[in-house]
Amino acid sequence: MTLEELQALVSRGPYLQWLGLKVLALEEDSIEVSATWREEWVASTRLMQTHGGILASLIDFAADFALVRRIGHGVPTIDLRVDYHRLAKPGDLIAKGRVIKHGRQFSVCEAQVLQDGKLIASGRGTYITAPPQP
Repeated sequence: MTLEELQALVSRGPYLQWLGLKVLALEEDSIEVSATWREEWVASTRLMQTHGGILASLIDFAADFALVRRIGHGVPTIDLRVDYHRLAKPGDLIAKGRVIKHGRQFSVCEAQVLQDGKLIASGRGTYITAPPQP
């Protein structure tokens, strides 16, 4: 799958469109995307912080789609862990995902969300990679 083909796949999903995802890099076992900041992401107007659910979504997306060159599409998440390291302020975010273990039934991937080069959140997911049953 090329970068352009993946961007077309990502652009078909309404939620991924809303996140403003742009694929920056795609390797055999990794992906890097940017997410365009939206005012609706603000969880606290006093702190002007981005909601943790947005960060978790980016972790899940980047980890899941790190598998896309091997599988050709996104796959179901069966477990996700997210660690929050600092507040994300208004501004675009970068999510980087990579495959840790690609298996016939399940795969494990990890991801990081960065803002201005600083680690905002990180996480790890387990994904079903078994082929669909007939």
